[in-house]
Amino acid sequence: MSPFTGTRRGGTAVAGASDTRADQARDAAVEAALGKLDLDAKARLLAGQDMWSLPELPEIGLASLVMSDGPIGVRGVRWTADDPSVALPSPTALAASWDPGLARRAGRLLAQEARRKGVHVLLAPTVNLHRSPLGGRHFEAYSEDPYLTGEIGTGYVLGVQDGGVGTTVKHFVANDAETDRFTVDNIVAPRPLRELYLAPFETIVANAHPWGIMAAYNQVNGSTMTEHRYLQNEVLRGEWGFDGYIVSDWLAARSTVGALLGGLDVAMPGPRTVYGEALAAAVRAGEAAESAVDEAVRNVLRLAARVGILDGAPAAVTEPPALIDGEALAREIARRSFVLVRNEVRDGHPALPIDPERTGTVALIGAAARDARVLGGGSAVVFPDHIVSPLDGLTAALPEGALTYSIGADPSGEVGPAEKGFELRAVCRAADGRVLGTASVPGGRVQWAGSDLPDGVTHDELHTIELTGSFTPRESGEHTFGTRGLGGFVLTVGGEVLFDGSEEPRAAGDPFEAFFGTPVERARAELVEGERVEVSLLHTVHKMPDAPIKAVALSLLHLGPRHDPDELIAEAVEAARTAGTAVVVVATTESVESEGFDRENLKLPGRQDDLVRAVAAVNPNTVVVVNTGSPVELPWREDVAAVLLSWFPGQEGGAALADVLLGAAEPGGRLPTTWPVALADVPVSATTPADGELHYTEGVFIGYRAWERAGASPAYPFGHGLGYTDWEYETIAATTSDARVRLRNAGVRTGREVVQIYLAPVDDTVDGAVDGAVDGAVERPARWLAGFASVEAGPGETVEVRIPLRRRAFEIWDEESGSWSFVPGAYEVQAGRSVADRRLSATVDARA
Repeated sequence: MSPFTGTRRGGTAVAGASDTRADQARDAAVEAALGKLDLDAKARLLAGQDMWSLPELPEIGLASLVMSDGPIGVRGVRWTADDPSVALPSPTALAASWDPGLARRAGRLLAQEARRKGVHVLLAPTVNLHRSPLGGRHFEAYSEDPYLTGEIGTGYVLGVQDGGVGTTVKHFVANDAETDRFTVDNIVAPRPLRELYLAPFETIVANAHPWGIMAAYNQVNGSTMTEHRYLQNEVLRGEWGFDGYIVSDWLAARSTVGALLGGLDVAMPGPRTVYGEALAAAVRAGEAAESAVDEAVRNVLRLAARVGILDGAPAAVTEPPALIDGEALAREIARRSFVLVRNEVRDGHPALPIDPERTGTVALIGAAARDARVLGGGSAVVFPDHIVSPLDGLTAALPEGALTYSIGADPSGEVGPAEKGFELRAVCRAADGRVLGTASVPGGRVQWAGSDLPDGVTHDELHTIELTGSFTPRESGEHTFGTRGLGGFVLTVGGEVLFDGSEEPRAAGDPFEAFFGTPVERARAELVEGERVEVSLLHTVHKMPDAPIKAVALSLLHLGPRHDPDELIAEAVEAARTAGTAVVVVATTESVESEGFDRENLKLPGRQDDLVRAVAAVNPNTVVVVNTGSPVELPWREDVAAVLLSWFPGQEGGAALADVLLGAAEPGGRLPTTWPVALADVPVSATTPADGELHYTEGVFIGYRAWERAGASPAYPFGHGLGYTDWEYETIAATTSDARVRLRNAGVRTGREVVQIYLAPVDDTVDGAVDGAVDGAVERPARWLAGFASVEAGPGETVEVRIPLRRRAFEIWDEESGSWSFVPGAYEVQAGRSVADRRLSATVDARA
């Protein structure tokens, strides 16, 4: 049951009468507008006019509706660093805060960013589950637990819609891996489908009333999601009462009639889609009813009315929330998300926070400490106007001379964006050599789709793009240059042509991979630190006449001088040997964690494990910062003094890291997903289909549920996280509707604690009959998360928190009756700091 009453609009609970009047006014405007449209206009409205927008229809006073990727920022319609965006920490980081209120504030900031960029709908949040740690977009989803995911997602959606901007909760549903994502058929039994994968969507629909849902690429139980009548029409709209629009993931819609009958409202992107002219023709041929088209148009017009772009319809939000300082909020979310999983006490002092007066100098080590990885790859990429690296943050926070820096180990070893030291612009020419237009290209990356071209440039006339400018190396040695994209390339550095050739299309199951191409090394050049050289990459555009999107994508890539790994590690060891504290930052790369592919293993790339071992061997005060979006193996974790997980921490990550390492703030995060010792220990890890199908044979046992069923111990359990103070759990009182927990800050500084409530059936008393609907015992997890809340207290202070328990926590999905069934009996209500650190319990007798 939702804690809110009345109808919800714009993310706020409002009086039923006044909001009903606004709803009625919007509905009237929608019906009036719908009545003025002919079949062709209606069919056109349901198809994207370009990569990111729907067409305007002046005859009904409808402006063009603009969508944009998220979820950590609002990129807008231009995929370029020349149009910067605030970059918040990754979704795994936001979920690690265990704070729906903080998620709501993040959403409000993103609404503010969307309005600034003329965006009406944000294509976020991603609420798929961490079924396997190998999932390529693991960093873009919140948690392995459906309840935590639903609560964080609810806060996020409420926040964005507080600002009058729509959300598109994705990817509906069971889109939990990237391998063969366009074709895979995920076979999921009804009970896990309901209890796990649908659950976050259901929670968000009930409690946040999202204005949009995105249909996923994959199939579920034999039907592609853009045509899934049962899940989209019967469950989402029918059972749950969803009244927003359903949009396809980009290029996911495959059938005109199938998609329409399956409940899909909008097919993106355009202009070549299964809707538009094809939809109008299908209706005229008697293959589809115009009434079904009307229903889809009604959903789109309702969205337009809510975001304020339909004449005569009052917008859902007329006064957005007060302006938010994006940098400050990004920094707060980062430090609230950092999870301290290990903090050894030696000589009466914990390793963290660092006291420079006591420990002396700090040796900062790691390539990612200088060139921070602040976000994951793929459609989640945005371009902030600045990034605070760990080196920047600690340099600013520590006294002069207190910090040294060493690379130690470079995790990449691959060509990447031409960023540091490059100044580039793009010159676009026609086949006859005429200059059509120019644009700046920070990072050496061109990604122009649809109408996103420089002024004066059209796809039909565009023949070549020259990236031209200069490069000032920051170190001497052999520099490697590369390209990404399809077509011809001529690479010139310092007046010398280093490469003249082409890259042809390759067969790829993912059309986006085929479009963007893969990074390729092309040439090397000896350059001198600080000496500026001219650089040019002349690209002959490869055009695909039958491509669904008119787009151009190419990149100039670069890699600095390769150094002997042993020498780099030796330099870092010498720096660490004489320092009071060694801080080693380890990280993944975009080739490891990104949309479009799943991970092959959980190992840190390069020689980073060797680096940590070598540093820890000479400095007992070694602190390791793990800069990844999802779990990695940490084979040295017991050999270092502290381990801090920083996720992908957003643009202010380095400043937040300095706050936490030096004790200005407490690490506030708790694990939203289980971290294993090794991939071999993970109970559920498969992401590769067999014969086109991926069977979810584990049922309801994923994440910590699966670990406990297997009787295995991970490196760090779900919910784990240390702070800079100690807590004593004193009392618990529970009923089937709530738990009241009293606890005391037993440490010496003010702190924050996340109180977690787990529900555990008492085996010998729980009735296996499930209201008489199921014969025999019901297999359930040993326990599951049923509630949580954050508390703050000063040293010695006692606080009490009340945590509601939902009826759903006592229910399972009964596959025979096709409904939710209450499971009566005795349950332990357990309160603790993680699923493995439960401090108090009370038994309740649950009766229907």
